[in-house]
Amino acid sequence: MPVSCRCTKTAIAVTGKLRTRVPHARSHPEGRSTDINVELWQRRLAALAEQHRVPGATLGILRLRPDGPDELVEAAYGVLNVNTGVETTTDSVFQIGSISKVWTATLAMQLVDEGLLDLDDPVVRVLPELALSDPTVAARVTMRHLLVHTSGIDGDVFTDTGRGDDCLEKYAATLRDEAQNHPLGATWSYCNSGFALAGLVIEKLTGMTWDAAVRARLTEPLGLARTSTLPEEALLERTACGHTDSAEGPERVPQWMLPRALGPAGLINASVADLLRFARMHLTGGVAEDGTRVLSERSTAAMAAHEVDLPDRYTLGDSWGLGWIRFGWDGRRLIGHDGNTIGQAAFLRLLPEQNMAVALLTNGGSAGDLYRDLYREIFADLAGVTMPPPFTPPADPVSVDVTPHLGTYERASTRLEILDGADGPVLRMTVTGPLAELTPDPVKELALVAVGTDLFAIRLPDRDSWMPVTFYRLPTGEQYLHLGVRATPKVT
Repeated sequence: MPVSCRCTKTAIAVTGKLRTRVPHARSHPEGRSTDINVELWQRRLAALAEQHRVPGATLGILRLRPDGPDELVEAAYGVLNVNTGVETTTDSVFQIGSISKVWTATLAMQLVDEGLLDLDDPVVRVLPELALSDPTVAARVTMRHLLVHTSGIDGDVFTDTGRGDDCLEKYAATLRDEAQNHPLGATWSYCNSGFALAGLVIEKLTGMTWDAAVRARLTEPLGLARTSTLPEEALLERTACGHTDSAEGPERVPQWMLPRALGPAGLINASVADLLRFARMHLTGGVAEDGTRVLSERSTAAMAAHEVDLPDRYTLGDSWGLGWIRFGWDGRRLIGHDGNTIGQAAFLRLLPEQNMAVALLTNGGSAGDLYRDLYREIFADLAGVTMPPPFTPPADPVSVDVTPHLGTYERASTRLEILDGADGPVLRMTVTGPLAELTPDPVKELALVAVGTDLFAIRLPDRDSWMPVTFYRLPTGEQYLHLGVRATPKVT
């Protein structure tokens, strides 16, 4: 049953190190106040953002109540751009990055509802011109493969094919020259390229650009006032810029946005309230706040259902649905997604059993550490759910022979070399291709700390959290390294 669409909105902005409270809190017209301690989360956002060197952030907490108005609490901290000093407010717009993939998956499921798309039909039925490096994959890959990241198409192809409405068609044509990362359906690897292809399928079936489809099929029906996909639209809002770390503090990135062809994979801009209104639609079985049916209840449930397990169960969730990441926290099932673009990071988690969603939008610093610290407190306090402890290596050193893993692993945009260093095994990470020009330090050498025979840990400079490095083989014997939710094949 859809939950009441009435909304209580309390907005708190916290700006700069003074943590000044901006007095624009608003109660529900009927006088009902939120049960969520707004001042507490305003203080915690400010304190933790400052601790983790995040220049600016917005936090939103949404809780739906079947017997009364929804609760929506927002908080803002810091500045949107260190060069201009523009303060972050609760209506500020950030890049939500790869959370956009859930929007693209929602568009695809709308087409399933309309009988225009079958998830298990080869996409060449819609894109007969599709050519990939492996012709058998081009002939067999389906929308389901694309939405659950099992196509094996190299996922980090960031070729700029221009700003025209034909950018997705041009982008798809470039994939014939990209290596197949793994055999179709053989394993799981995060795939931006697959979502660009999914966006092209949506364009062909709707007769409009992906950007126009987002507006007509999601933004407008959901009543989202501060959501867009194009930079000229984002300029009309109070919009965040990304930042990188330096010895002097955060520095604004030289480029604001990824190429337009990556739109279906990660180019939506939104305020935290708009992002939570999208989440609300998924909590209510596909119904917008005004009662408009946006997605069928069946398709909404299918998106959250289990599709595939992950080789690495530490970095994000334990499994994937149709667009959604699935998380197992404290015996509860959550869904959500993260997003990372050029100097910006976003985090969305939904706890369906309690009709609750939390969103965090940031523009630099150790955003992942901020997310972990803040969400751990929020979900424990408001939902009684304990977030899993962060991945860390054991306190006592583990002796592991790294010899079977030595060598070079490579895919588009990334080269990973496992070396036997004088002080122990080392991972040399090199960013390649177009992303190298946007990366201040494209080469990093990190100590590999053994956790088990095939599992190691690394920690990036100036980060509190550890990242797992997982080695494994396909049933057919090929060796892979899983890092940063990508499967990278061994090449030498």
